[in-house]
Amino acid sequence: MTVSIIGTGQSPYTRHPSAGTTTSQIIARAVSKALHDAGLQTSDVDGFAVSSFTLAPDHAIDLAWRMGLRLSWLMQDTNGGASAGGMLQHAVRAIQAGDANVIVLAAGDLMDQAAFSRLVASYNKATEDHLAPLPMNGPNALFAMLTSRQMEQLGLCREDYGRIAVAQRQWAMDNPAAVYRESLSMDQYLNAPMVATPLGRYDCVPPVTGADAVVLVADRSKGTPRAKVLSVKASYNSDQQSDDGLATGLQACATNGWEQAGIGPSDIGLACVYDDYPAMVVAQLADLGILSNQDHPADFIEHRIATRLLPVNTSGGQLSAGQAGAAGGMHGLVEAAAQLMGRAGARQVTARHAVVSGYGMVLYRYGACATMSVLEAAQ
Repeated sequence: MTVSIIGTGQSPYTRHPSAGTTTSQIIARAVSKALHDAGLQTSDVDGFAVSSFTLAPDHAIDLAWRMGLRLSWLMQDTNGGASAGGMLQHAVRAIQAGDANVIVLAAGDLMDQAAFSRLVASYNKATEDHLAPLPMNGPNALFAMLTSRQMEQLGLCREDYGRIAVAQRQWAMDNPAAVYRESLSMDQYLNAPMVATPLGRYDCVPPVTGADAVVLVADRSKGTPRAKVLSVKASYNSDQQSDDGLATGLQACATNGWEQAGIGPSDIGLACVYDDYPAMVVAQLADLGILSNQDHPADFIEHRIATRLLPVNTSGGQLSAGQAGAAGGMHGLVEAAAQLMGRAGARQVTARHAVVSGYGMVLYRYGACATMSVLEAAQ
């Protein structure tokens, strides 16, 4: 049985949430929009999954109750940027097993400055014990070191990363939901204040408040635009935090993901990869096999990404659209599905297949969770 995404929704991203805004409200808004996009109502939903850092003290069941959902399948994921892929993997299996017929996946967070500061200070025990006392003030310093290592290994320079940031900003200019829509030049990128050398301001994602959601069903009859899920694979603790971080968990699951999908990297017309930093865009494209061993990374960036020959992160990605906490991974899934269903507006591309990656939970040095999903346009 094939499972498809038939609706997407987003609660507007903002850097300045209104007083009184709650995490439950913004997630519920995204769910409502996704159901409307799918032509369904809450009474049609019998499965629900959510990921959020700021939903507490509520849980998935509390949120389902507040939205009036009566369910036969329920899940709460805690794996941050990899949560969307993890929830998608379980939801596909649930529909195939007959545990639910219509499943909504949602992720979102209320990320004002206070909430963000609390999150980075107490992300996990390793952060509390080893990183917060330095003080690290979040992951920027860790990924500055990783970026420096990647620059040396792959022969990249700041201009190469700048081409990724500038290209994604150009996509964001056609995305009314992006928080940063003004143009970004290479000079602006290079001359922006340094955050943690070699990372400048535009190498780092802006934390935002917002939420994203998708609606999954068993494959429907012809005439319904949908994004068929061809494969979902995941990898957890692939290197036990002991490697150099330049290879993600995608390296461990990509081969199986492509085999299950029945296509290869060269068949992809759209890539939505988790972009907490430009270096991670490069790393994930390489691990997925899209940036092959025969490609020179700098040439690939300049001639494939910057020229839009390969559309990458057409929403603007998190670097320009914003990172809404645990919705970071769901953001790419929503964008890929919207593109394949022909609902991306001015930034619409022509693609039959898309790949979406998730990367999350920096336990101590690098992200410990990775997911890849391959989708196909159908109607």
